[in-house]
Amino acid sequence: MEGKRDSMEFVTQAGDDVPVIGIGTWQMETDTAYRSVSTALDLGYRHVDTAQLYGNEGGVGRAIDDADVERDEVFLTTKVDPTHRSVPDIVESVRDSLRQLRVDHVDLLLIHWPHPLADLGTVMRGLNAARDEGLTRHIGVSNFGKDRLDRARELSDAPIFTDQVLFHPWWPQRDLLAYCQREGVTLTGYSPLANGALIDNDMLAEIGHRYEKSPPQVALRWATQHENVFTIPMSTSREHLAQNLDIFDFRLTRDEYDRITTASYLRTGWAMLQGQLGL
Repeated sequence: MEGKRDSMEFVTQAGDDVPVIGIGTWQMETDTAYRSVSTALDLGYRHVDTAQLYGNEGGVGRAIDDADVERDEVFLTTKVDPTHRSVPDIVESVRDSLRQLRVDHVDLLLIHWPHPLADLGTVMRGLNAARDEGLTRHIGVSNFGKDRLDRARELSDAPIFTDQVLFHPWWPQRDLLAYCQREGVTLTGYSPLANGALIDNDMLAEIGHRYEKSPPQVALRWATQHENVFTIPMSTSREHLAQNLDIFDFRLTRDEYDRITTASYLRTGWAMLQGQLGL
């Protein structure tokens, strides 16, 4: 079944209704990102995530430009390479991203991860400067733990829209999620299928059988049933992209949710290694 926008769920943050399911583009080459984002937009996706370090902003931008979709209908996120550590370097890098993305602004700009040699105050001033110049509507962070997120919020003039982090049933981020929910920060979960390790998970298959859903659909429903959470699964397959949207006609019970939430450092680490090695 192809995805339909009218069945989407949204999180309202800073006046924007943002789709809880977006398309991630990590590890996609430029042409692959173009095809995948084009397909996603055709299916009804309106939330797209990319980054300077992905090297595919040009493909993402072409896809949005070529789509039969108005620019203001797409919530577009990119992330600053953390080696840009001065305010001028951060702002200039964002200008370059906009040129590649073929837009005059992004909706959300994140620092990709905390650089050990970067001054956090300077980084937050750089993100704020980009916002002040109209290069982005919102700012946020990625791969920040609770304490660093709290400090970033203190150092930022603009509200922190989101913290984009690893988030799946084996890595449920309970402390960080509770902080975000309490403080009104959204959490954007990447790798919601644990780098593909959950695709054939027996427990998810058993639960999914009750709803005529696949294990990935169950995992994505688990993510989206959390308050103030977005998730950005990656796929290059039209069939899988459509299935990822087809998750809003069922809800997991509390018992099912508790069974699925099985925090495991070991399984998370092994899944990340397999994903990085392409195993």
